[in-house]
Amino acid sequence: MNFTWRDAKVFITGINGFVGGNVAKKLVELGADVYGLIRTNKYNSYLYYEKIDKKVSLIDGELNDLNLLNQIISEEQINVIFHMAAQVEVGIGLKNPFLTFETNVRGTYTLLESARLNPDSLKAIVVASSDKSYGEYPRNDMPYKEDYPLLPKFPYDTSKACADMIAQSYTYGVRSLPIVVTRFSNIYGPGQLNFSALIPDGIRSALGYSKFIPRGDGSMMRDFLYIKDVVELYISMAEFLANNKKTFSGQIFNAGSNSPKTVKEILECIFTIIGDIDEYHNVLQKMKNKKTVGEIDCQFMDYEKVNDYFGWTPKHSLNDGILKTVDWYKRYLEIK
Repeated sequence: MNFTWRDAKVFITGINGFVGGNVAKKLVELGADVYGLIRTNKYNSYLYYEKIDKKVSLIDGELNDLNLLNQIISEEQINVIFHMAAQVEVGIGLKNPFLTFETNVRGTYTLLESARLNPDSLKAIVVASSDKSYGEYPRNDMPYKEDYPLLPKFPYDTSKACADMIAQSYTYGVRSLPIVVTRFSNIYGPGQLNFSALIPDGIRSALGYSKFIPRGDGSMMRDFLYIKDVVELYISMAEFLANNKKTFSGQIFNAGSNSPKTVKEILECIFTIIGDIDEYHNVLQKMKNKKTVGEIDCQFMDYEKVNDYFGWTPKHSLNDGILKTVDWYKRYLEIK
């Protein structure tokens, strides 16, 4: 019998984060029973703002607590795991590599070891990684391809690459687990409250709630996906994996927009939509001769493989996605 989401038991690490909260919302709509691990009750999050917390089961605890994870997976008979908990900030990785490795590396192998010990009900595990696992390649070698060697240098990038290889190692052997690893480009949209990220920082600044402080000269190239397109892909991947373990387990899947932009172009889109082009020109002045530290110059993906496997393409252009995102931030920032 084919797997369906109705009454499926789904466990999300990082449910209180931007992507985890959006995935949880969609799964609830599909009729799944959703369980989420949270370390702190961070009420200033999409999960609480959209009142998703009322519709899921939240469990307080640490990702590195093997006994707790064993209890959750075995007692609740979890069918699908979305592993989205991570220390995601490149800057924090530079300042505190230990914390980054503890969360992103140890957290991953603790979760997967628990899954190995309690495999009976499990049908799919999706491990959310990052395009930064690849490290830095020349622009003429872009976009990243799934078979590129991993060449990370900085702590955050290295932590994600390590977690990816650990995840793949759990797909081999007698008790191989049904795992796929996703490496998506930058994700944006409603619920992203990490204002060190480019798009929320730019929108908040363009709306007059802060002043945008550039970290570089704006020439760095990045790729962005709108959150609803990403959620759709996550759901499809887990469903396909649950129904086709032998075909999909151990696979790496990239996803991007096929339309990378420079930081300047992204900010121009934001400030133009909001209607403050004068402030955009002020930002450009601040960018002159500014150099970044500890960040990769050029990163973008295509979606060739996920299109071949799942028929997926992003439905939102950057302009469409930012329009919807700006509307959400206007409502959110008015009451904060």
